[in-house]
Amino acid sequence: MTADEFLLGIGLTVLLAVGSQILASRLRIPALILLLPAGFTAGALTDVVHPDKLAPGNFSSLVSLSVAVILYDAGLGLDLRHLKGGTRSVVARLLLLGVLMTWAAVTAVGPVLFGVPLAVAVMLGVILVVSGPTVVGPLLDYVRPSEQVRRILIWEGSLVDPVGAILGALVFHSILTGGPGVDKGFHFGEFCVSTAVGLAGGAVGTVLLWLALHKLGLGETLGTLAQLATVVAVSAGCDVLRDDTGLIAAIVTGLAVANLRGLDMPARRPFFETLVQLIIGLLFVSISAGVAPSSVTPVLLPSLGLIGVLVLVVRPLVACFATHGAGLTAGERAFIGWMAPRGIVAAATASTFSGSLDEAGLAGASKILPVTFLVIVGTVLVYALTAVPVAKRLGVVRSARTRPLLVGGDPWAIGLGKCLRSAGLDVLMWAGPEEQRQRIRDAGMALAPGELLATATAPGAELEGVTAVYLLTDDDDFNALVSVVAEDSVEESVHRIGPPEDSPAAVAHYTDKDILFGRGLVHHALAVRYEQGARFVLKAPGEETPAGYDTLFVVRADGRLDPVTGSGTVEPGAGDAVVLLGPAPDGRTGTAGAGP
Repeated sequence: MTADEFLLGIGLTVLLAVGSQILASRLRIPALILLLPAGFTAGALTDVVHPDKLAPGNFSSLVSLSVAVILYDAGLGLDLRHLKGGTRSVVARLLLLGVLMTWAAVTAVGPVLFGVPLAVAVMLGVILVVSGPTVVGPLLDYVRPSEQVRRILIWEGSLVDPVGAILGALVFHSILTGGPGVDKGFHFGEFCVSTAVGLAGGAVGTVLLWLALHKLGLGETLGTLAQLATVVAVSAGCDVLRDDTGLIAAIVTGLAVANLRGLDMPARRPFFETLVQLIIGLLFVSISAGVAPSSVTPVLLPSLGLIGVLVLVVRPLVACFATHGAGLTAGERAFIGWMAPRGIVAAATASTFSGSLDEAGLAGASKILPVTFLVIVGTVLVYALTAVPVAKRLGVVRSARTRPLLVGGDPWAIGLGKCLRSAGLDVLMWAGPEEQRQRIRDAGMALAPGELLATATAPGAELEGVTAVYLLTDDDDFNALVSVVAEDSVEESVHRIGPPEDSPAAVAHYTDKDILFGRGLVHHALAVRYEQGARFVLKAPGEETPAGYDTLFVVRADGRLDPVTGSGTVEPGAGDAVVLLGPAPDGRTGTAGAGP
């Protein structure tokens, strides 16, 4: 490959990876629906994107290190303290039964469908046990199932990826070290050695990050670089000692960092998050480009049969047993049984392990990658095309109604909350000072737990059940900072009340996008106006807006809440109600409007 061809291949791979993800985000579909066909098509039309051409002899090593970074990032999102109550038991049963039953089913039907040895079927089975939040998450965002169903599926996807990767690495080593024959392919001693190397690497990585983040107190930029360097170095070191044990080390390090107290993790990791997203795109395009059409054709029909077994038999049985007695409705249990797409970890581990096993002389190992490729494409297409109608038919689609969180406990904020509640919205409030929290309780408003905002600002966190956040405190810097760190934690948007024009705040003026209610109704102006007797009023659909009243929100007919912001007003449509703030009454007697 010439230098020009290499540059063309790199540029085209990056363009396909990023372009497919951008288009998928606009279409609100999982990115791999576009990434896999894009890479496969490019690989069929040109050789410049073929991984063996771009990285001859080293592609599997690059894949292993890339997956290690992805798994470390996945581990960071697994704060086990947030897995509570009935969700924990359902997720645990889904993991145990899902891994065992999927593995057993693929192992049983693999030799029959594909004519491969039992060792290859065992390897294929452990590869296909994984799912992953990078696939499940976008699907659930599109479907909008009930909160409990979403929580269960996200946790299952987040936990099964590292479990599958670890099992895959261990099974790979037990087969490879014993030779191609399954009769001598599973050595318990080699299994234990691989496990020990991975755990030791995870311990080393944890210590290094504890020193960097806790002792040295590195900030966001250097802390992120320290994490990346540690994960790559530890994973590479483990792989030098034992092939692919770096995957075990990476996930162990991520889990430890997420769950050990005293590690000062940066609240936001924009560079790391962007890097992981880019790696996922590059891996999907590169791996699918390496799947030759000639290798797919012979396994196409048998793979369709395997997809049918996984989708129609295995997953429904796993969900039936795992959710029994969990207090879920029949529709929720059925939907959980209809959601198990395969994702990046399956593709990456198949790419890594199949090549090594094929080089070691294991008959049929070359079929692992094309079969995995087809199962990924098939399961994602099945679930993407059917998830919405199935969810609607089962009655598990969450209402489109906005569930706002109002942050602040001033009297006017409570009055606004009451008005929104009168519009039929399920309003949640949060405040820091105990005096304000008691005021919210006394007003009969739903009060969020004290640690809610701490959860929102944690990496990868989501405010469960909350779809929009409105920051109404008198601390401009607090509002500005939370609006930034909590932006990815809610489904719709985060808005903050504006600071006064002469505010000396160090942060607020640099984060002025979409100020709530605009610059004319900042916190001080609202507080004074409310204290003087102005009240919030809900205007019914079709009524005229009285003179002197300011429009704050439009409550759509389907329950969605659209706020007025500094970037523009919102217009009510037919059937839409409007939340208004009336003028202060003349004198000390009388009240403008009949609001809460």
